[in-house]
Amino acid sequence: MKIEQLKKRLDRNRPMTMVTLRIPEDVVEDLKRVAPLLGFSGYQPLIRAYIGQGLREDLERLENETVSALVASLRRRGVSEEIIEEALTEATHG
Repeated sequence: MKIEQLKKRLDRNRPMTMVTLRIPEDVVEDLKRVAPLLGFSGYQPLIRAYIGQGLREDLERLENETVSALVASLRRRGVSEEIIEEALTEATHG
């Protein structure tokens, strides 16, 4: 994840939206029990943390798949490995 995106994600004053979600009662009870043990003020922040963690993993995986597809496409078009490596280094290190 890019640094600027990460900074925005860490901003506690980000706009929020209300979402209604049906979750089994026993799961909510487990979340309420586990949340303080993990240092959360309640079960809703824990749910947000779980969602955020899974979302970041999926976004990273999808980004990696996109980069891999692009590299494969460049190779099929005859772009040299040296140029591909230079471009990847430039993209990841600024």
